[in-house]
Amino acid sequence: MSALNTPRSYGSVTKTFHWLTVLLILTAIPLGIIANGLPYDTSEALAFKAFLFSMHKTVGVTAFFVALARIAWAISQPKPAGLHPERKAESFLAELVHWLLYGSLVLVPLTGWIHHASTAGFAPIWWPFGQNLPMVPKSEALAGLTAGLHIVFERVLVISIALHVVGALKHHFIDKDDTLRRMLPGRTEAGTPHKANKLAPFGAALIAWAAAIAVGSTLGLYKSHDASVARAALAEVQSEWQVQSGTLALSITQFGSQVTGSFEDWTADITYAPRNTAGSHGSVRAVVSIGSLTLGSVTAQALGPDFFDAANHETAVFSAELLNEPDGYIAAGTLRIRGAEMPVSMPFDLSIEENTAHMSGLLLLDRRDFGIGDNMPDESSLAFEVRVVIELTALRSE
Repeated sequence: MSALNTPRSYGSVTKTFHWLTVLLILTAIPLGIIANGLPYDTSEALAFKAFLFSMHKTVGVTAFFVALARIAWAISQPKPAGLHPERKAESFLAELVHWLLYGSLVLVPLTGWIHHASTAGFAPIWWPFGQNLPMVPKSEALAGLTAGLHIVFERVLVISIALHVVGALKHHFIDKDDTLRRMLPGRTEAGTPHKANKLAPFGAALIAWAAAIAVGSTLGLYKSHDASVARAALAEVQSEWQVQSGTLALSITQFGSQVTGSFEDWTADITYAPRNTAGSHGSVRAVVSIGSLTLGSVTAQALGPDFFDAANHETAVFSAELLNEPDGYIAAGTLRIRGAEMPVSMPFDLSIEENTAHMSGLLLLDRRDFGIGDNMPDESSLAFEVRVVIELTALRSE
């Protein structure tokens, strides 16, 4: 059998692309559905869920590149003519479904890949080329948008596949023609070449995609991935040093990969009098709104009852003396998270120019000390160590 198409038959390359695509789709879609419905309340359950999602993503990325190669090959080859050009409506619908299939085979994995790259954490793609995409930022809004589009385009793909299969079976069992046989192994030639209108079906496919996107918007599928947990309203702080800018970043290790997020809402009441002598130079009391945490794809899990339990413990409080020790600056005090209070010590760097102070510090915590993730008693899925990085710029009040 020839590798190339003819105006009356499909070649072996086109058939290989067709059935390979079928295999990838029939693998990726069930994997995604099953993985999405699985619980993740234990280390073992989370590991299995992540395994299935990684398989789903890896198969999806493979399908994306296969689709691109298939489209490139299709452009270079003649498309065998339809067997019933006199059936205008049927020919139009068949061409429309083909446009929807080709487009969806690119759009479904692409939106899934962008969603993966725009968030952090959870199940990685199994390949050596990294988890990010050029020009795709880490963004909860973008992650929400592309997750919704992924669902919408997947529905279009499923409907298109169903119509494609129904059409093929109709041709085979009702019309009893060679439409299906032309895509099976062996060489089957059928049909008479004729001019077909492809522009109108392509336009109809664009309208179908636009309508599907509009339906997704109506259903609220494009919302940001920010977790829907109420944020604690923090009281305004009148401090000797007023924080002008800063970040409170959190970093965990999940399945061997670092996942970084941050708390958006926090306040700091700082007193500090620089001196050349050792000892206490001031104090700090920081209050953090737990519900303001974003932590990539695991935000909702992190805020849930097994971890920060933001619904019942709205704030964390860090109270410490600011010490100037021979080895450098140290904030020594206590940290209270979800009702558990532990002594902590955080080394930090400090520079002061006139009335402006720049501070950066690193606090290493063990999540077990605060009862966080007790349902994951080992580090196979979630490491014990949590890194908290604090950076801020503050002005001394006049």
